Amino acid sequence: MDPSAQILLRKLKEHSRLSAADIAEINAFSYQLRHLQAGEDFIRQGDVPKVAVLVVSGMVARYHMLLNGQRQYLSFHMTGDLPDAQAMFIEEMDHAVCAIGLATIASIPHKEIVKAFDRKPPVGFAIWRETLIDAAIFREAITNNSARSMEARMAHLFCELFYRARASGLARDNTFHLPISLTQLGETLGMSIATVNRTLNGLRTSRTMDFRNSTLTVQNWRKLVQIGEFNPRYLHLKKAPL
Repeated sequence: MDPSAQILLRKLKEHSRLSAADIAEINAFSYQLRHLQAGEDFIRQGDVPKVAVLVVSGMVARYHMLLNGQRQYLSFHMTGDLPDAQAMFIEEMDHAVCAIGLATIASIPHKEIVKAFDRKPPVGFAIWRETLIDAAIFREAITNNSARSMEARMAHLFCELFYRARASGLARDNTFHLPISLTQLGETLGMSIATVNRTLNGLRTSRTMDFRNSTLTVQNWRKLVQIGEFNPRYLHLKKAPL
């Protein structure tokens, strides 16, 4: 089986049931690998892509570019995610997607996926479910940035990323490689660098987590969940990884 297909299947099986015929359909996709440098865009606002992208390794992020040159990061995507599957259903991209650290992606032609929808509807349902989970993450991010305290919103983001990493088998014990800079944290959570540092130090003092050198270490999961008001139901995973 193609290694990229294995990655995609492992991800889709987190929330969907697929038969042997469905699996064969996914394995038959054409996967074109591309290696990305840190910060490299592979989708820009206004693009009309003809392929869907699968994250094979590393991490990528959706973002809006503001008029003042700053970015608003909208969501982060890790191995197995399809960060732009919704591009099959819209005329042009209204956001950009870039690599966060080194990353590898695989492109899958839209026409192959659409044909699979007709031949094997469960494959279409599984990929559509991925886009619905993305929408749920967006909704949660809006609530997080507008209704929670600085400490709670940062704790919530760390909880979400760690929970998703555990579900995808990317976290080892209580640690997870998270190549997000402090500037990017601020551009995600609506915080200045000073506020990011102050909030991060507060979470360290609580002994719930630590984040340094691109590594997130969870020291007290239950307390971190409490601080972040985190409830993973919006991720719609079949099995809780924690």
